[in-house]
Amino acid sequence: MNRLHHGLAPLVLVAAILAVWEITVRVLATPDYLLPAPSAVVIALIDNAPILFASAATTLGMALSALIIASLVALALALAVALSPWLESAVRPLAVVLQVTPIVAIAPLVNIWAGLDHPQRAVIGLAALVAFFPIFSGAITGLKAIDPDLERLFKLYGATRLQTLRRLRLPSALPFLLEGHKVAAGLAVIGAVVAEFVSGSGGSQGLAWRLLEAANRLQTAKMFAALLLLGLMGAAAHALFQALETWALRRWRGR
Repeated sequence: MNRLHHGLAPLVLVAAILAVWEITVRVLATPDYLLPAPSAVVIALIDNAPILFASAATTLGMALSALIIASLVALALALAVALSPWLESAVRPLAVVLQVTPIVAIAPLVNIWAGLDHPQRAVIGLAALVAFFPIFSGAITGLKAIDPDLERLFKLYGATRLQTLRRLRLPSALPFLLEGHKVAAGLAVIGAVVAEFVSGSGGSQGLAWRLLEAANRLQTAKMFAALLLLGLMGAAAHALFQALETWALRRWRGR
């Protein structure tokens, strides 16, 4: 019963918000270009479904590509840092500086490096930068979060750094790695959208471009439909990694 209540609670809240929204817009006779009713958003979503879903697939593909690239680079760098304390003190400040640098500031450079004829490369690169830090930070934290007694035991038995990394540090880092990827999955979607906004080109034809296109034409209902797809995409990515985290941690604790 508690699970049922927890599952119904957000649905009831969303239904109440939509009902108030629909009634308010109709009573106040708000123009559609200013704030469309939820029913108008649904109609816009149905009418523009082919182009919106195609753009959503493009954005999702770029976000997944960025997440894979960020994961591979972050994990490789974190493993190298775990084997060399000197490398950690050299790399970590640079990673922090990269993380706090606004994406809009480096977007022109990435556009030039990727080539103006390949806007998707720029979007993927910028989204990968956004998704990099949560994975890298989680990996570093996890690789250092080991039981000191177990570490001393490994040293006592003459284990090498590589053996300690493979048999002790990596299993201990699993929860942190999963949490980092869960955060990065949502950031990859956000990064892909923001990157497409600042890339200044419609060559990628993702949802961000559809948002700009609809805004220029005052098609507010279409904008809300695109935002709805973005929200569902981010929620699906989060739910997928949440399920993966639950499954993996159950096996991890069991072992």
